Amino acid sequence: MKLKSERPLKRSIVKLAATVFFGKTWAHAQNWLPGLELRLPTTPLGEGAILYKGERVAALHHADLLRKTAHETIHIVGSGPSIAGVDFSRVEPGEAVLLNGAINLIGTRIGAPLAVAIEDERFVWRHFPLMREKINAGTICLLSVGVIRAICETDRGWLADKRVILIDDLRKPYRVRRHSDEDLKCLDFTVLADDGAGFSRDPSRGVFQGGSVAVSALQFAAFCRPAIIGLFGIDISNAGEPRFYEKAGDTAGSGIAGAAGRIVAHFALARRICAADRIEILNFSPVSALIGAGFPYDPRFAAAKAATA
Repeated sequence: MKLKSERPLKRSIVKLAATVFFGKTWAHAQNWLPGLELRLPTTPLGEGAILYKGERVAALHHADLLRKTAHETIHIVGSGPSIAGVDFSRVEPGEAVLLNGAINLIGTRIGAPLAVAIEDERFVWRHFPLMREKINAGTICLLSVGVIRAICETDRGWLADKRVILIDDLRKPYRVRRHSDEDLKCLDFTVLADDGAGFSRDPSRGVFQGGSVAVSALQFAAFCRPAIIGLFGIDISNAGEPRFYEKAGDTAGSGIAGAAGRIVAHFALARRICAADRIEILNFSPVSALIGAGFPYDPRFAAAKAATA
């Protein structure tokens, strides 16, 4: 399998230097160094700011913006190979949160999304031209600290007309030392399971990252309190295969296969919490590793050809 370089050498050097000089407690400072400053909104109606090298780049919004925009159904759409067999005709505009390469669907199989979510800065380095093409002005963008910094390094002006909401990692938060599970158990909006999985009831204060941006997106979706959360292309089990938009031999590396157990554990915890809040989570991938964790396959969105195969 041929892999393109996914992180510039200078970023690899910064990442290594942060680990060496700051130690484990502050190694995640590499996400905002050098030059990124985030001024977080302090209230649901407030507005923060993204600054890069001292200049204001864009506004930073509270997660309540997503909640006010969301419908009764929220679909989280990943880029697993199973997406090729999905009929999206019954997914309404403003229902889908598109993860990473699922932005390819914008304007073709999916109209205007509710939001896009990108957590791994390597996606920016590899696919920024696609982001420019597909993500329109006014789109709600759920972005991690590292992704925001990578975009600023590439084209800070691109963020100016997007509505950005921060995906902050509770274990390694922006400008705060690394938190232990004992620290996180003391918070009134978090739930931690014995297997290490976590869930945040208030993503405006941070989320538990769990090996896939889908884990973070699910916490944001649950925060909106919809009746249904649908999962498309959250396959996990076939992470080594080309994503639906990739060609064989030109596949980006993925850490999902190695993190499969952790991802499934986070989803299983989220399912229990959402059930208590009367939120139904439905799985629309026939090959998802989630099937064995209490997320049976629902075929209602299967394309005609896939349904009769």
